[in-house]
Amino acid sequence: MTTRPSISATIVRGLAAGVLVIAATGLVSGCSKKARPQLDLAASKVTTIGVNAYLWRATLETLSFMPLVQTDSNGGVVVTDWYTNPRNPGERMKVTVSILDQDLRADALRIAASRQVAQGSNWIDAPVQAATVQKLEDIILTKARDLRRQTIQG
Repeated sequence: MTTRPSISATIVRGLAAGVLVIAATGLVSGCSKKARPQLDLAASKVTTIGVNAYLWRATLETLSFMPLVQTDSNGGVVVTDWYTNPRNPGERMKVTVSILDQDLRADALRIAASRQVAQGSNWIDAPVQAATVQKLEDIILTKARDLRRQTIQG
């Protein structure tokens, strides 16, 4: 039986390869200040997966407390299973995150959330507050930018 590397191991390898490419780019381009914008642009696109590696990793880290049903790094899709907060057992959430681009941009991230509330022994669909989805998007984008900054400053 062959063992396959975990998603996180694949991401780490991809980021490590990205750091090497960035370092090589810096060595080839010299120390001029004009090379810096190109280096930043390169860092946002360096990936061995189909989508922006920083957004992908930030999404996985942000949703790590929820059970994952589907992760597709080439298509940029993360789907969670229903999650019930132990402090609020009468409510559950499910999230789908789609990463739409290789660039680290706010419009490269699309989040859809579903919410249900318990009514007797059944779960009934309920609206999700827009602020909930916006907050999740902000958390993922902030984490992705922090990851990128750490890699570039490395």
